Amino acid sequence: MCVRALIIQGETENMVRKQSDDEASSASAPAQAAREAQQPPAKAEPKQRSTSVVIFALMIAMLLAMLDNMIVGTAMPTIVGELGGLDHLSWVVTAYTLATAASTPIWGKLGDMYGRKGVFLTSIAIFLGGSALSGMAQSMGELIGFRAIQGLGAGGLMVGVMAIIGDLVPPRERGRYQGIMAGVMAVAMIGGPLVGGTLTDHLGWRWIFYINLPLGAIALAAITAVLHLPKKRSQGRIDYTGAALLTVGITALVLITTWGGNEYAWGSGQIIGLGAVGVLSLVAFLYVETRVAEPVLPLHIFRNPNFSLVTAIGFLTGFVMFGSTTFLPLYQQTVQGATATNSGLLLLPMLLGMLVVSLVAGRVTTSTGKYKIFPIVGGLLITGGMFLLSTMDTETTRFTSGLFMAVLGMGMGCLMQTTMLVAQNSVEMKDMGVGSSSATLFRTLGGSFGVAILGALFTNQVRDTMTERGGGKAAAITSGSAQLDPASLKLLPPPVRDAYTHAVASGAHQVFLWGALISIVGAIAAWFVKEVPLRGAAAKPAESDEAAAGAAPIAETV
Repeated sequence: MCVRALIIQGETENMVRKQSDDEASSASAPAQAAREAQQPPAKAEPKQRSTSVVIFALMIAMLLAMLDNMIVGTAMPTIVGELGGLDHLSWVVTAYTLATAASTPIWGKLGDMYGRKGVFLTSIAIFLGGSALSGMAQSMGELIGFRAIQGLGAGGLMVGVMAIIGDLVPPRERGRYQGIMAGVMAVAMIGGPLVGGTLTDHLGWRWIFYINLPLGAIALAAITAVLHLPKKRSQGRIDYTGAALLTVGITALVLITTWGGNEYAWGSGQIIGLGAVGVLSLVAFLYVETRVAEPVLPLHIFRNPNFSLVTAIGFLTGFVMFGSTTFLPLYQQTVQGATATNSGLLLLPMLLGMLVVSLVAGRVTTSTGKYKIFPIVGGLLITGGMFLLSTMDTETTRFTSGLFMAVLGMGMGCLMQTTMLVAQNSVEMKDMGVGSSSATLFRTLGGSFGVAILGALFTNQVRDTMTERGGGKAAAITSGSAQLDPASLKLLPPPVRDAYTHAVASGAHQVFLWGALISIVGAIAAWFVKEVPLRGAAAKPAESDEAAAGAAPIAETV
């Protein structure tokens, strides 16, 4: 009995002690909560800072991909003077373009299967290796081969940037980064020729490739240290057959657009043969993709009407954008008397228009979730801008042409990032890589076809006008090429120079007029885009508590 009494007494004392502890804890809870409320979250700032570092590194990689051809173009005369090989000059650019276009969808699929971080870092490493080798090239053949390696890595840079941002940032929040992307494009288009010329004149042409190394090293270090994405390991096999067929098909198409009307006549056996190879390869590719477990380009993503529409709009945007920016500097140098260096700066109204509108479109999309209006307005503005540019002649002032370019740039600002946003919102997260790469690929192919087809129209118009205004002798001047550099233009007799100036203005008129007609198709297609709610929509007031608990999804992922 005594033992039992002692046990009961001990349990009673424990209960009393526990109750008093609970009361003390309850009494101190408000004070503790108040103290915690006054202290900022310990991890919020580092997470936000790490996100900024990742975005900064991604923009460096994007700049490397876009800047390269802009820089190389200004150094080509110096490169040819040292290495020789004038007959193979075009292959320095073509090898890079081919490798980039052919590898783009493959990089996207590899990222979906094996994780984006490792695949993206690999593409940066290949690009930097190709850059270093290009800078050390001792012959034109070596330079062409090393440029192909560089292009192989570049194919993964743009896709990797878009896909990683697609993983980290919900579509609803992605608009705030559109201005940064548009700014990178503007820096590449304006700064490329200036940087290329400066490096070539003061450090030598090899530094146009070596300059990539420190920038790429910064991107590599930042992404390796800060970016943390879930690791993947697909059990499926890589679709080697599909990748090979797609590569052959894309290569044939790019070569057709590069060689057609330049190296070979459009009706020549070489061009017809390439066309046959391209069609057969792509038909076989489509057949293979319906049979394999892990297709390199899943065809089911095109069943989404929005994805198919914005891919088509992206193709047409690339067609018009690259076509126009290719011939605008030629018009400015030949007709308006601009220097080769300043012609890049004269594109500033177009690029500023693109940057400002892209910023506005991004903020509106983020705050409202509405985006359909931008492809429609963008299509109409591009059509209007191209039509205005088609009215330019030998008397058009730089101020007037700048206003016309600003209209075109505003249209591009509505479309460039919005089409990628809609494309990524139209596919599942597991297909983010192939969705981003498909949109990028079709825009690239659109640019290749735009330069080739509009270039053919330009060349024919220049030759016809030269024959009409200057006779056979004047036309013979442009028999090999419809483009004369400013130095050669000054050596022409005044009547021939006047005829050539009018011929270039007439050729530009044809290019921009056809560009306006093609842009109408894109504007019509934009009407049929459905405004599907963007993933990651802003939380409603009633959901504020849940939103607070799940805030900063980007920082948590990083």
